[in-house]
Amino acid sequence: MEMDRERFRKMFPNLAKEIEGEKNKVTISSVRLDSEEGEKATSKRFDGYNPDVVDFLRRCDTEQQAEEIIAYLERRGEISQQYAMDLRKQLKNKGVRSFGPKKEDAYYLRQAGFK
Repeated sequence: MEMDRERFRKMFPNLAKEIEGEKNKVTISSVRLDSEEGEKATSKRFDGYNPDVVDFLRRCDTEQQAEEIIAYLERRGEISQQYAMDLRKQLKNKGVRSFGPKKEDAYYLRQAGFK
């Protein structure tokens, strides 16, 4: 089915913005016909990596967000009550950036060399 650009924009305005915009473009630097070769070439840096509480805290913008993360992980039993208290103390005394610089969107993709 052929469709001219204007008709497409009218029918699918958000999709047209995504396609025509510069923000969401992904460059393809190579093509592999052999899937096994492609799998070997992908980054294995974060294979099996499970983020910890500090990784989550580094994504927070505010102390309130950080407190919610600590409370949630404590409630689930993923961190001990003592560790939660220590984190809260550090948060109160030194602030949210004391856990490290902010991890922005696509942090792990950039670190793995995909962005």
